[in-house]
Amino acid sequence: MRNHSYFYFLISVLLISLSSCITHNELLNFSKGEPFPSSPEAILELPELRIQADDLLSIKVQALEAPDAALPYNIDPPNMNATNLGSGAVRPLIGYLVDRGGYINFPVLGRLHVGGMTTHELREKIIDLLKPDKLLDPIVTIRLLNFRVTILGEVASPGTYTVATERVSILDALGMAGDLEPYANRTNILITREMNGQRVYGHIDLQDRNIFNSPFYYLQQNDFVYVEPLPERTASLRDQSQRVIPYISAGITVITFILTLANLRK
Repeated sequence: MRNHSYFYFLISVLLISLSSCITHNELLNFSKGEPFPSSPEAILELPELRIQADDLLSIKVQALEAPDAALPYNIDPPNMNATNLGSGAVRPLIGYLVDRGGYINFPVLGRLHVGGMTTHELREKIIDLLKPDKLLDPIVTIRLLNFRVTILGEVASPGTYTVATERVSILDALGMAGDLEPYANRTNILITREMNGQRVYGHIDLQDRNIFNSPFYYLQQNDFVYVEPLPERTASLRDQSQRVIPYISAGITVITFILTLANLRK
């Protein structure tokens, strides 16, 4: 009778151990929906970013026919030449910080409202203000210097990432964060976004092949990405060596179970 009790106990332990393991399907991306087409398909138009409060803008004004005439319309970092930066020093980002009201202070032109505009719209606005009275054929280049996203949860390197491009997808962001951890829930990734004074929430399923059509596939500045853990995740283990413990435990249980069966048959 004791042998039977011990036998059932081992089976229970075995089932519990195996239930904590992650299945192959839970680790797959793009496994749901219709297969990817063999022929090329159109890429959805990338939504233009709207300038927000606390954005840092690089705005450079040039005039090819009279380069010196454009100098008053540019800002240069004071005392930041190569001789006084020092060895290993990092040059700070110099640009126009958008205040809470959506304004920047622009040389000569004064206080400009830029909040809610795209960089293209702002470029056209500055050009219209400069020509023809101030500059004949001005060239205006605008970049967003502090495009950043925050990625937390079940990723290898959570944190806030600043990128030099305005085209960042959820796949790019997860790549910057070192990819998903084994216990990441790929079917319910939360994206929090602030738009027009409101906070909106989106969810991404990495296993869905229609992910590329989601309005949250491309991220916007200051987006927050959270990757929740699977139910199998019983503890927050950051040490990669500790992640093999559940597998070792399951393996020991299986070996013990096999040895017990062998002893019972003798």
